[in-house]
Amino acid sequence: MAMKAQLLRLLPLLLLLLPSPLRNYLSNDEGAGDGGAGKGRLQVYHPIILFPGISCPNLDARLTDAYTPSLPRCGTFKGKGWFPLWNNTQDVLDHDYLPCLQEQMSLVYDPVLNDFRNQPGVETRVPDFGSSYGFTSKDELGSLNMFCMLKLREALEIVGYHDRDTLFGAPYDLRHAPLSPGQPSQVYTDYFASVKDLVHHASEKNGNKPVILVGHSFGGKAILDFVNSTPLSWRKKFIKHIVLAAPTPPTGFLEVLRNLASGPSVIRVPTVPWLGLRPMWRTFASSLTSFPSHRVFGHQPLVVTQHRNYSSYDYADFLTALGISTDIIKQMLPVNLKVDAPMVPTTYLSGIGIQTVEQMVYWDGNFDVEPEYVYGDGDLVINIASLLAFVKEMSRQQQLSNIHFKFVKIVNVTHSTIVFQERPLKIVMAEILEANSRRDIM
Repeated sequence: MAMKAQLLRLLPLLLLLLPSPLRNYLSNDEGAGDGGAGKGRLQVYHPIILFPGISCPNLDARLTDAYTPSLPRCGTFKGKGWFPLWNNTQDVLDHDYLPCLQEQMSLVYDPVLNDFRNQPGVETRVPDFGSSYGFTSKDELGSLNMFCMLKLREALEIVGYHDRDTLFGAPYDLRHAPLSPGQPSQVYTDYFASVKDLVHHASEKNGNKPVILVGHSFGGKAILDFVNSTPLSWRKKFIKHIVLAAPTPPTGFLEVLRNLASGPSVIRVPTVPWLGLRPMWRTFASSLTSFPSHRVFGHQPLVVTQHRNYSSYDYADFLTALGISTDIIKQMLPVNLKVDAPMVPTTYLSGIGIQTVEQMVYWDGNFDVEPEYVYGDGDLVINIASLLAFVKEMSRQQQLSNIHFKFVKIVNVTHSTIVFQERPLKIVMAEILEANSRRDIM
């Protein structure tokens, strides 16, 4: 309640950021969904679907008779139906379930299918698909509670949006990656079909109005990959606007290599070092996406050791040095790094002006120790060179077809805080509300 009260106090300031049509739009006495009870609410014209960052979707598991636990306690839920697997990480620690979590979340690469699947006897599902409450903090004591678009959701609710009515969510399985040429993904094939159905449902429920898609980080990548998997005629009919807050770009970024080498910073368990989650992370298809591209990073050394430097042309050797499976290397590389603009109106927001890793030094070649870092500009995660290359190509393609594209730089804002700190949150909200009122012709 205190957070909502704070956002209500910020609403007058938010109004000042908007063009006059939107100020009038928000000042209408007939608030959406409340019978005109509250002035300052938005008369909602277009439904919104939220796509969260990679750590935020929940994951349920079910253990069948085919599951053979490595530890007796890992079989506790065997035959007992669905249970939360990736949800509350503190609860995992309190019940000494960490090794079981790592075992049951790990994927297996199937060279026959050329795809990733669960461990034998482990079934998984993403719960609450369609709800903007379907993604949550994994650490109840940590700041991820703000990171997972929860403040953005509250800000949208304040101006009149309602869950499963005008506001929806499209959580995904964080372990898998969207399809790419030559690399199938049955999980994402099914996910994209569900998203398409959700778009239809949201549109129909709101008078057949086209939908606004809002994504943060990996959720932004999911949006672009989904939209580009649909026929152009379909997206022009059903997608009103795309709003991307710090999306992970196909032009790549150094954090991907750091996560593979030293363990993931993007998923966290309290008191567990990144290195402790590394074996599980390396089994995820999502860990092998967005490698720094040749086009942006060229031959510059990205990973430096005493005996070998690795550039964007040396990923096969780098992954071999890390001990990644030869089958996976053969199938996953070369990574497709092509930029495809969505060809619907798009707004792209990103932080800049933050020290961001652009080179890692493991001088003795030991990837089990923290490296030394060389920094450049970016948003703490996405390197500015990659960001600008992505924006340039997106803008070029959209402008050639006379389709709206807007890039908003927010100085001194990080990759995660863009969706919850007061200053960037107001800017993101202003762009969403502007998208709601635009009269684009495609």
